[in-house]
Amino acid sequence: MKWTRMPLGPVQANAYILENERQEAIIIDPGDEFGQIQAFINQKQLKPIAVLLTHAHFDHIGALDDVRKAWDIPAYIHKNEADWLTDPDKNGSRHFPMIKELVLEPADKRIDGPGVLTISNFSFEVIETPGHSPGSVSFYCKDSQVVFSGDALFYGSIGRTDLYGGDLDLLLESIHTKLLVLPDDTTVLPGHGLETTIGTEKRTNPFLV
Repeated sequence: MKWTRMPLGPVQANAYILENERQEAIIIDPGDEFGQIQAFINQKQLKPIAVLLTHAHFDHIGALDDVRKAWDIPAYIHKNEADWLTDPDKNGSRHFPMIKELVLEPADKRIDGPGVLTISNFSFEVIETPGHSPGSVSFYCKDSQVVFSGDALFYGSIGRTDLYGGDLDLLLESIHTKLLVLPDDTTVLPGHGLETTIGTEKRTNPFLV
């Protein structure tokens, strides 16, 4: 599996485009700037087959409807945020003046809990990592040694918890019991900023040591 990080939108949220050998693609967190996503997909002649959402804050869903319409593909979201796509209070878009209010189409596929999610020959371990938001999940690909951590864990930092449904104690518990138990050489692909590793964050993250 190949992956490409694509920072998008006014707060540069990371979208990720995953490719397999069949030139199928999964898009994680299409936050904004659909044109950039479309241009990349077209340039590489990929066939998108699904969207995965680590959570439903506005900066991770802004281009979701355009992506779904362009390729007629489903979006997967945790059950605890299944109604956030249609609610600008919950997804936060109503509270940031530089962002238009987002009232999107309802969720297509619901993630009901932890487990293995298989789409074509992509396979993810769904790890529930609430705290930044109630339905935050991380997607772990053991074979590729990567985890898409959304806004739970960053390079040298952790997610904010002052938005709707945030809980600092729960976030720290999620990170310590769900993410830091992964192998140290696991690459962490966060929702903002550069990638890091589990081992690096265990040793140096000031919020965790």
